[in-house]
Amino acid sequence: MIEELLPESVVAVEAFGDPETENGSLYPEEQPLVARAVAKRRQEFTAVRVCARRAMEKLGVPPQPVLTGERGAPSWPAGLAGSMTHCDGYRAAALVRATDLASLGIDAEEHAALPEGVFDSISLPPERDRHRDLGAARPAVHWDRLLFSAKESVYKAWFPLTRAWLDFSEADIDLAPAPGDGTRGRFQARLLVPGPVVGGARLSGFQGRWLVEDGLVLTVVTVPAA
Repeated sequence: MIEELLPESVVAVEAFGDPETENGSLYPEEQPLVARAVAKRRQEFTAVRVCARRAMEKLGVPPQPVLTGERGAPSWPAGLAGSMTHCDGYRAAALVRATDLASLGIDAEEHAALPEGVFDSISLPPERDRHRDLGAARPAVHWDRLLFSAKESVYKAWFPLTRAWLDFSEADIDLAPAPGDGTRGRFQARLLVPGPVVGGARLSGFQGRWLVEDGLVLTVVTVPAA
Protein backbone atom coordinates (compact mmCIF):
# COMPACT_ATOMS: atom_id res chain seq x y z
CA MET A 1 0.00 0.00 0.00
CA ILE A 2 2.71 2.45 0.97
CA GLU A 3 4.38 2.38 -2.45
CA GLU A 4 1.50 4.32 -3.99
CA LEU A 5 2.40 7.27 -1.75
CA LEU A 6 6.08 7.28 -2.71
CA PRO A 7 7.89 8.52 -5.83
CA GLU A 8 9.18 5.93 -8.30
CA SER A 9 12.77 6.40 -7.14
CA VAL A 10 11.89 4.91 -3.74
CA VAL A 11 11.70 1.16 -3.19
CA ALA A 12 9.46 -0.09 -0.40
CA VAL A 13 8.82 -3.49 1.14
CA GLU A 14 5.91 -4.07 3.48
CA ALA A 15 4.57 -7.11 5.32
CA PHE A 16 1.32 -7.89 7.08
CA GLY A 17 0.28 -10.19 9.89
CA ASP A 18 2.03 -11.50 12.97
CA PRO A 19 5.77 -10.67 12.96
CA GLU A 20 6.41 -13.95 14.77
CA THR A 21 5.73 -15.76 11.48
CA GLU A 22 8.32 -13.68 9.56
CA ASN A 23 11.23 -15.73 8.26
CA GLY A 24 14.47 -13.96 9.01
CA SER A 25 17.05 -13.29 11.66
CA LEU A 26 19.26 -10.50 12.88
CA TYR A 27 22.89 -9.95 12.01
CA PRO A 28 25.26 -10.44 14.96
CA GLU A 29 25.83 -6.67 15.09
CA GLU A 30 22.07 -6.08 15.49
CA GLN A 31 21.42 -8.63 18.21
CA PRO A 32 22.78 -6.57 21.15
CA LEU A 33 20.34 -3.78 20.31
CA VAL A 34 17.39 -5.89 21.50
CA ALA A 35 19.15 -8.35 23.79
CA ARG A 36 17.17 -7.13 26.80
CA ALA A 37 13.92 -6.41 24.97
CA VAL A 38 10.71 -8.39 25.46
CA ALA A 39 9.84 -11.00 22.84
CA LYS A 40 7.30 -8.80 21.02
CA ARG A 41 9.82 -5.98 20.63
CA ARG A 42 12.47 -8.39 19.32
CA GLN A 43 10.01 -9.81 16.78
CA GLU A 44 9.03 -6.35 15.53
CA PHE A 45 12.65 -5.21 15.40
CA THR A 46 13.63 -8.28 13.37
CA ALA A 47 10.61 -8.22 11.04
CA VAL A 48 11.06 -4.59 10.00
CA ARG A 49 14.76 -5.21 9.31
CA VAL A 50 13.80 -8.13 7.11
CA CYS A 51 11.78 -5.59 5.11
CA ALA A 52 14.78 -3.23 5.04
CA ARG A 53 17.10 -5.92 3.69
CA ARG A 54 14.61 -6.86 1.00
CA ALA A 55 14.40 -3.18 0.06
CA MET A 56 18.20 -3.06 -0.20
CA GLU A 57 18.10 -6.01 -2.59
CA LYS A 58 15.45 -4.29 -4.72
CA LEU A 59 17.69 -1.23 -4.88
CA GLY A 60 20.69 -3.32 -5.90
CA VAL A 61 22.50 -2.93 -2.59
CA PRO A 62 23.93 -5.96 -0.73
CA PRO A 63 21.83 -6.64 2.40
CA GLN A 64 23.59 -5.52 5.56
CA PRO A 65 22.88 -4.67 9.21
CA VAL A 66 20.69 -1.72 10.11
CA LEU A 67 22.05 -0.41 13.37
CA THR A 68 20.65 2.42 15.45
CA GLY A 69 22.37 5.72 15.91
CA GLU A 70 21.58 8.91 17.77
CA ARG A 71 18.06 8.97 19.28
CA GLY A 72 17.46 5.48 17.92
CA ALA A 73 17.44 6.57 14.28
CA PRO A 74 18.43 3.83 11.81
CA SER A 75 21.90 4.05 10.29
CA TRP A 76 21.67 3.35 6.56
CA PRO A 77 24.46 2.30 4.20
CA ALA A 78 26.42 5.16 2.67
CA GLY A 79 24.63 6.76 -0.25
CA LEU A 80 21.13 5.73 0.90
CA ALA A 81 18.29 7.45 2.72
CA GLY A 82 15.54 5.45 4.31
CA SER A 83 12.84 5.01 6.89
CA MET A 84 11.12 2.15 8.70
CA THR A 85 7.83 1.78 10.54
CA HIS A 86 5.77 -0.87 12.27
CA CYS A 87 2.53 -1.21 14.16
CA ASP A 88 0.35 -4.19 15.07
CA GLY A 89 -0.02 -6.36 11.97
CA TYR A 90 2.09 -4.20 9.67
CA ARG A 91 5.71 -3.22 9.00
CA ALA A 92 7.47 -1.48 6.15
CA ALA A 93 10.81 -0.11 5.04
CA ALA A 94 11.49 2.42 2.29
CA LEU A 95 14.88 3.17 0.74
CA VAL A 96 16.15 5.56 -1.90
CA ARG A 97 19.50 6.68 -3.24
CA ALA A 98 20.61 9.94 -1.66
CA THR A 99 21.09 11.42 -5.13
CA ASP A 100 17.32 11.15 -5.62
CA LEU A 101 16.04 12.27 -2.21
CA ALA A 102 17.77 14.06 0.63
CA SER A 103 15.57 12.35 3.21
CA LEU A 104 12.27 10.56 3.70
CA GLY A 105 10.03 9.50 6.53
CA ILE A 106 7.27 6.89 6.66
CA ASP A 107 4.85 6.02 9.45
CA ALA A 108 2.06 3.49 9.97
CA GLU A 109 -0.53 3.55 12.72
CA GLU A 110 -3.71 1.73 13.61
CA HIS A 111 -6.69 3.65 12.23
CA ALA A 112 -8.28 4.39 15.59
CA ALA A 113 -8.75 7.37 17.85
CA LEU A 114 -5.78 8.45 19.93
CA PRO A 115 -5.89 7.67 23.66
CA GLU A 116 -7.54 10.23 25.90
CA GLY A 117 -5.52 13.43 26.21
CA VAL A 118 -2.93 12.64 23.53
CA PHE A 119 -4.41 14.81 20.80
CA ASP A 120 -4.25 17.95 22.92
CA SER A 121 -0.63 17.20 23.83
CA ILE A 122 0.56 16.81 20.22
CA SER A 123 -1.53 19.45 18.43
CA LEU A 124 -1.39 23.21 17.98
CA PRO A 125 -4.46 25.50 18.20
CA PRO A 126 -4.69 25.94 14.39
CA GLU A 127 -4.45 22.15 13.97
CA ARG A 128 -7.30 21.68 16.44
CA ASP A 129 -9.44 24.13 14.47
CA ARG A 130 -8.79 22.26 11.22
CA HIS A 131 -9.36 18.93 13.00
CA ARG A 132 -12.84 20.08 14.02
CA ASP A 133 -13.70 21.05 10.44
CA LEU A 134 -12.27 17.85 8.92
CA GLY A 135 -14.11 15.70 11.45
CA ALA A 136 -17.40 17.39 10.65
CA ALA A 137 -16.90 16.94 6.89
CA ARG A 138 -15.50 13.37 6.95
CA PRO A 139 -16.25 11.74 10.30
CA ALA A 140 -15.16 8.25 9.15
CA VAL A 141 -11.48 9.28 9.33
CA HIS A 142 -9.67 9.44 12.67
CA TRP A 143 -8.02 12.77 11.93
CA ASP A 144 -6.32 12.87 15.32
CA ARG A 145 -4.43 9.65 14.55
CA LEU A 146 -3.65 10.91 11.06
CA LEU A 147 -2.17 14.11 12.47
CA PHE A 148 -0.04 12.10 14.89
CA SER A 149 1.24 9.90 12.06
CA ALA A 150 2.04 12.89 9.86
CA LYS A 151 4.09 14.43 12.67
CA GLU A 152 5.97 11.16 13.09
CA SER A 153 6.82 11.09 9.37
CA VAL A 154 7.91 14.72 9.51
CA TYR A 155 10.27 13.97 12.39
CA LYS A 156 11.73 10.93 10.62
CA ALA A 157 12.49 13.08 7.55
CA TRP A 158 13.75 15.99 9.68
CA PHE A 159 16.19 14.18 11.95
CA PRO A 160 18.69 12.84 9.36
CA LEU A 161 19.04 16.37 7.99
CA THR A 162 19.51 18.14 11.33
CA ARG A 163 20.49 15.60 14.01
CA ALA A 164 18.23 17.65 16.28
CA TRP A 165 14.98 17.02 18.14
CA LEU A 166 11.74 18.39 16.66
CA ASP A 167 8.89 18.75 19.11
CA PHE A 168 5.27 18.15 18.15
CA SER A 169 4.70 21.87 18.72
CA GLU A 170 7.40 22.88 16.21
CA ALA A 171 5.59 21.83 13.02
CA ASP A 172 2.11 22.93 11.97
CA ILE A 173 0.47 20.20 9.86
CA ASP A 174 -2.30 21.03 7.40
CA LEU A 175 -4.07 17.85 6.25
CA ALA A 176 -5.97 17.97 2.96
CA PRO A 177 -8.15 15.15 1.56
CA ALA A 178 -8.02 14.47 -2.16
CA PRO A 179 -11.05 15.94 -3.98
CA GLY A 180 -13.96 13.53 -3.68
CA ASP A 181 -11.94 11.00 -1.69
CA GLY A 182 -11.72 11.07 2.08
CA THR A 183 -9.33 8.12 2.32
CA ARG A 184 -6.20 9.74 0.90
CA GLY A 185 -4.66 13.12 0.39
CA ARG A 186 -1.69 15.37 1.01
CA PHE A 187 -0.38 17.49 3.83
CA GLN A 188 1.91 20.43 4.35
CA ALA A 189 4.19 20.72 7.36
CA ARG A 190 5.16 24.30 8.17
CA LEU A 191 8.24 24.36 10.36
CA LEU A 192 8.05 26.78 13.27
CA VAL A 193 11.81 26.58 13.90
CA PRO A 194 14.65 27.13 11.41
CA GLY A 195 14.58 24.30 8.91
CA PRO A 196 17.43 22.20 7.55
CA VAL A 197 19.61 23.45 4.74
CA VAL A 198 19.36 21.27 1.62
CA GLY A 199 21.30 22.18 -1.49
CA GLY A 200 22.23 25.55 -0.04
CA ALA A 201 18.61 26.54 0.67
CA ARG A 202 16.94 26.55 4.06
CA LEU A 203 13.65 24.66 4.06
CA SER A 204 10.59 26.22 5.65
CA GLY A 205 8.52 23.04 5.56
CA PHE A 206 7.91 19.57 4.16
CA GLN A 207 5.34 18.02 1.85
CA GLY A 208 3.64 14.71 2.56
CA ARG A 209 0.98 12.26 1.47
CA TRP A 210 -1.39 10.06 3.43
CA LEU A 211 -3.67 7.06 3.02
CA VAL A 212 -6.30 5.37 5.19
CA GLU A 213 -6.92 1.78 4.16
CA ASP A 214 -7.49 -1.68 5.66
CA GLY A 215 -7.55 -0.39 9.21
CA LEU A 216 -4.26 1.50 8.86
CA VAL A 217 -3.12 5.10 8.60
CA LEU A 218 -0.04 5.56 6.40
CA THR A 219 1.90 8.79 5.95
CA VAL A 220 5.06 9.66 4.03
CA VAL A 221 7.29 12.71 3.72
CA THR A 222 9.88 13.05 0.97
CA VAL A 223 12.55 15.74 0.78
CA PRO A 224 13.99 16.29 -2.72
CA ALA A 225 17.76 16.25 -3.12
CA ALA A 226 19.50 19.41 -4.30
